[in-house]
Amino acid sequence: MVSINCRSVIFQDIQAIIFDKDGTLEDSQEYLRNLGQKRARLIDARIPGIGEPLLMAFGINGNHINSTGLMAVGSRRENEIAAAAYIAETGRGWLESLTIVKEVFTEADQILPKSIPGSLFKGSLEVLKYLSQAGIKLGILSADNITAVQNFIKYYQLNDYIQIAMGVNDSPSKPDPELFLQACQKLGVKPVRALMVGDSPTDIEMGRKAGAAGCIGIYWGKAEANYLQGADVAIANLEEIKVF
Repeated sequence: MVSINCRSVIFQDIQAIIFDKDGTLEDSQEYLRNLGQKRARLIDARIPGIGEPLLMAFGINGNHINSTGLMAVGSRRENEIAAAAYIAETGRGWLESLTIVKEVFTEADQILPKSIPGSLFKGSLEVLKYLSQAGIKLGILSADNITAVQNFIKYYQLNDYIQIAMGVNDSPSKPDPELFLQACQKLGVKPVRALMVGDSPTDIEMGRKAGAAGCIGIYWGKAEANYLQGADVAIANLEEIKVF
């Protein structure tokens, strides 16, 4: 076990660190924004007038995506349910609304296939190597689907450092603490010996509810980080995680 220091906040006797993926290790904001816009346009083509409200629900405003919004932190299932709710407000039945959403989301995937993961944030690979060499067990716990998480690890050749890969295909989703507890079980550590690192309030809430040793928020240089106020410490880049 080691101690971790982040901006003078010390976490003692740490055995594992569990990372979020999108917005924490992977810079996927542009892809998520484009995908959300495409989904909204395709739905609007079927049901005119619903596109703009959907973009707001997704957390997309022009070229900006809210880092705490639905597209950024929600699972695919949660995005489907939110979109279907807007469609149902037009008088359509719930099953019909869900069917439309599933068809549109599949069409959007075909138009914008994520064949290549977004880029790793600068310094992330070096930090993962550094932590792994220090004897810390590492895992990824994402709201993205498990296939996307596995592809991300394979593409960036992280298998030597990442010991577990978890995603959300159905439920539960973040901030359900059961996900963090499952990750700790797979790593063979107690939650009180594991840290959660993420870029959204849902990551922090999940870690808190699961009894994590601590929660580190990351904002990658964004001017405002008030949304991470629930974290023990908020950092601008992963290189601020130091072993001592």
